[in-house]
Parts: sequence; structure tokens; C-alpha cells
Amino acid sequence: MPTRIAVDAMGGDHAPDIVLEGVADAIRSRLGEIIVLLAGPEDVLHSKVAGLEAGIREHIQVVHAPDIIGMHESPASAIKTKQRSSIHVGMGLCKAGLADAFISVGNTGAIMAGALFILGRLPGVSRPSVVGYFPTLKGTALLLDAGTNVGCKPEHLVQFARMGAVYAERVLGAQNPSVGLLNVGEEPGKGDDLAKAAYDLLSEATNLNFIGNIEGRDIMEHAADVVVCDGFVGNILLKYGESVASVLPRMIGAEMHRLGMNEAEQKAVAKALGGVKARFDYKEFGGAPLLGVNGTVFIGHGSSNGYAIKNLTLAADKMVRRGVSKTIASVMEA
Repeated sequence: MPTRIAVDAMGGDHAPDIVLEGVADAIRSRLGEIIVLLAGPEDVLHSKVAGLEAGIREHIQVVHAPDIIGMHESPASAIKTKQRSSIHVGMGLCKAGLADAFISVGNTGAIMAGALFILGRLPGVSRPSVVGYFPTLKGTALLLDAGTNVGCKPEHLVQFARMGAVYAERVLGAQNPSVGLLNVGEEPGKGDDLAKAAYDLLSEATNLNFIGNIEGRDIMEHAADVVVCDGFVGNILLKYGESVASVLPRMIGAEMHRLGMNEAEQKAVAKALGGVKARFDYKEFGGAPLLGVNGTVFIGHGSSNGYAIKNLTLAADKMVRRGVSKTIASVMEA
């Protein structure tokens, strides 16, 4: 049965053209397995969809949503006052059971507010969490929370650990995913009050492969499949990681120039570096899931291109097919 994905056609810096390009590519790659419900002004979208080949058009349905929430609007106010927006209508399709997932590269705050207001939390979840991805020597580590929750209580970090472990197992294929608490030292008793209390709760948690504290230098060594921390620390760490992809090539380029490397040598280094850089590129993941809400919601970068939106669509499809939200619900209720 095809996965029905509601798409905010008007979100992001290049909507709706780039959004349509991305979802069309996703449909092509999984022809017959994805149906896109495109939310936005129907007069605009019908003309755009008409330009696609028939084999793609038949897998796209336009759902009228005349209001648009801008990238810099107040999230709470926009969700309350613009109830015919592409974000509101798209999530409403999920709430009504007409769509299996919702994706957007629009106003992040409005997406999160809409998810809480329209879809609600899963039972047992008090703080939904956005996932961050970190490339490692052994694959990918998940970071929770990546910035959704700046002020956390110890029990919130346990929830992040449980949700992250489900995602790591179902989507990344990790067996009995390991969970590490990001801290200033490996020994028990290290850190601030939050870290100390979270350590105790994680140690007592059942059906969770908690391996203890890990330090920042351990993440890319793949010390754990899931790394938990509060959103303040997590967002700083994630943004630093994202900077590596853009700064490191420039640093290496300057060093190659200083060493007087010839063109062939520089191309060889650049080729190897390109493969590493791609693993830090958000476009490869498309975006991040918001775990803990009563549905499948993915949030992408506002500057996303068609390739990123294609991968965002496919990531949502994969999460639905792997039953991640249902599994999280059963784990959190246990």
C-alpha cells in the first residue's frame, strides 16, 4: 500500500518550485509506493503540477491551503490565526488519517507548534525531540535533543534515550542500540545536577542499553548509537558539526596550497575529502524527524534544494514503513 505523505508546498526559501521538484524525484524513485498530498494554494499548485509528466502527476493530489506561514512569523500566533495554512492543512490530513506523514522545510517553530497543537504528544512523552545526525567511523550516531528542548529535566533525557533507541534500531538497523549520556567526563558522578540525576535514571531504566557517560571527543568514534543531552548543548554541538563540512575543505585547501601540491595531487585529496564531506551534508538525510508526537513529522532546512527534499520525502516514507511512531508509543506506555 502506498505511503501517503502530506507536503507543505509553500515552506522554505524556494517554494513551491523546489518542493515540487524534490517530491517528484522521490515519486520517480519509488514509483507506485508514494502518494503526495500537496498542501498550498490550489491555483498556484495545479499549474505547477500540470507541467509534470503524466506518470508523476497521477501520484500527486493538490489540497487547497490558501494561507502561508512565513519563515520569520511568530510560530504560536501563526498556527492559531492561519488555520488554512499549508502547515495546518497538511498536519490536519495526518490527524484525520488521510496522510501517513507530514514534511516541511518551512518555519521550524510553526511546524513544531503545529505538531503539538494539531497532532499532540504520544502517551508517555512530555517533550518531543528533534533528532540530529552525526557521521562516525562506524556509521551514524543520533543526537537527542538537537535543540527542541533547551531546558530539560532528567526524566526528559530518559525519554530521548528511549525514542532515539527505537529510531536507531528501526531506521538505522542498530542491534540493541547503545545509549550514551554526553558529559564532561566518563566517570559516574561527573557533570552538573542534570547530568548526575539523568545518569542515575538511565542506569535504572529497563530495556535500555545504557553504557554510561561519553565525552564530546567520543562521538565520532561511535562510542554510542544514541547520544543524549539537553537541547542547549545538543544544538551547539550539532551546529559545530555542520560547520566542519564547510570549513574543513577550506583549511585543507589552504594547506595544499602552502605545501605546493600539484593539480593532480590536489584533485586526489579533494576527491577523498568530498566523500567525507558528504556525510556531514544535511541534504543526504533531507531533514530530521520530530519524535514523540502522535504521527510522523519531518523538518527540513529552509534552504533545501530538490535533492534534499527528495531525501526528506524518502526518509518520511521509510519511517512510516518501519512503524517507528507506533513502536515509540508502545515503548513509552510500557
